[in-house]
Amino acid sequence: MLKKLVIAIGGVSLMVGALVGTKFEQFRTMGEVDAAMVPPPQIVTAATASEDEWENTLPSIGTLTPVRGITLTAEIPGKIERIAFDSGTLVNEGDVLVQLDTSTEAATLRAAKASAALALENLKRTRDLRKNLTTSQAELDAALARYEEAEAQVESLGATIAKKTIRAPFAGRLGMRQVDLGEVLREGAAITTLQTLDPIYVDFSLPQKHLSALELGTPVRVSADAAPGELFGGSINAISPDVDSATRNVRLQGTISNANESLRAGMFVNVEVVLPFSEKVLAVPLTAVQFAPFGNSVFVIEKGDAKDGGDPLLTVHQRFVRLGTRRGDFVAVSAGLNTGEQVVSAGVFKLRSGMTVTIDNTLAPEATLAPKPGNG
Repeated sequence: MLKKLVIAIGGVSLMVGALVGTKFEQFRTMGEVDAAMVPPPQIVTAATASEDEWENTLPSIGTLTPVRGITLTAEIPGKIERIAFDSGTLVNEGDVLVQLDTSTEAATLRAAKASAALALENLKRTRDLRKNLTTSQAELDAALARYEEAEAQVESLGATIAKKTIRAPFAGRLGMRQVDLGEVLREGAAITTLQTLDPIYVDFSLPQKHLSALELGTPVRVSADAAPGELFGGSINAISPDVDSATRNVRLQGTISNANESLRAGMFVNVEVVLPFSEKVLAVPLTAVQFAPFGNSVFVIEKGDAKDGGDPLLTVHQRFVRLGTRRGDFVAVSAGLNTGEQVVSAGVFKLRSGMTVTIDNTLAPEATLAPKPGNG
């Protein structure tokens, strides 16, 4: 009985050993096949790191202010008799905007003119009498004083009537109307605003370290989200003599051409000061850079050995780089890359060092220094 049991156990052991050996051989064969398999190359787009010369600019944020801008007010009280403007319209210097009631002053002015005319006749008669020595010098002086007083009254009433005719002090665009017909205005009551928008000022600041590179007449460019795709040119017209002690920034003002009045006072705008010297850079498309907290990198394409007489294999190797300024779709590489080296410009997220790639630029988007994306 014991002998049969030993034989049975031995047979089972041989079967288990045979199965284990078979599976081991299968796994070994599968490992060799996997090791021999070469993944197909990844399809990527490529760009060449090339030297370029970029204009040197200093970016800032600015606020637009009118070259001339006021709130028109009533200098003296009065009832509005006529409103001669519409909100938001352009006016010329001297155009009548509001006419206040002057009926009382006009009647008083007629009486004052009559008194002045009478005083003038009395003055003439007194002068004739004085020539004949039939009157005293004191009477002549008194007649002259009465005439000048009457003339002053006429001029005073004329000035009051003129002040009740509110005119545009300069050409510009009016704001919203703040008065109504028949309203009695108080002294100093606001009527509307008037602004000159072409040209227009932009107020902005730059760090004090750039002060030595700034001077009057330095070109300035302005862009605003209210006018997408447009650039407005001008130049620096004022540099503050002091530096802000809190921010260490120097305040500047530029005069910007605004012929179509796309820019309005109070707008937030992007400002670029164009310096007179350019900057040589090594540029690559921004899409070629893989940004990461531990460092930015690009994948450099290198040619390997050709197999079976075919084209050389292309492999990629990750390389960390130091970046400089950005301009449109490009970024400057200040360290880590050489001129003429080819980098992957799209598809970097699916790569790792040592992978083979195939370049296909047929559908690659064009990178430009001044992109103008569509609104679709």
